[in-house]
Amino acid sequence: MPPALYTFGFILVVLTRKVESVTFEQSSAQVVNTGTKELRIICSHDGSNLQVMLWYQHKQSDQAMSLIGFTVLMGEPNYESQFTDRFQIKRDDTVKGSLIIKNLNLSDSAVYFCAASTQ
Repeated sequence: MPPALYTFGFILVVLTRKVESVTFEQSSAQVVNTGTKELRIICSHDGSNLQVMLWYQHKQSDQAMSLIGFTVLMGEPNYESQFTDRFQIKRDDTVKGSLIIKNLNLSDSAVYFCAASTQ
């Protein structure tokens, strides 16, 4: 039996200028086995003026988080080069989106963060 791959979802809120209260929800932590075809992490918030949705990966071995990519409103996602093959960002509407990781492997073990911003 292959070792389990652990992913944990957390929320990071990035606000600029005016501070406001925004509630985020992200799908719960998940445990999957390697070889799983697809993992989907869903994120939503109630800040209708937050136009940008960003996704980050934080591996235990790294000090810094890595930006996976982002979307602006309903536009096409923009990805960092190392995440273009198996990572997909979807935006359902202005307040809900998801990160999809295809063909999971142990190197995907990390904490994944959803964030939103006005710009």
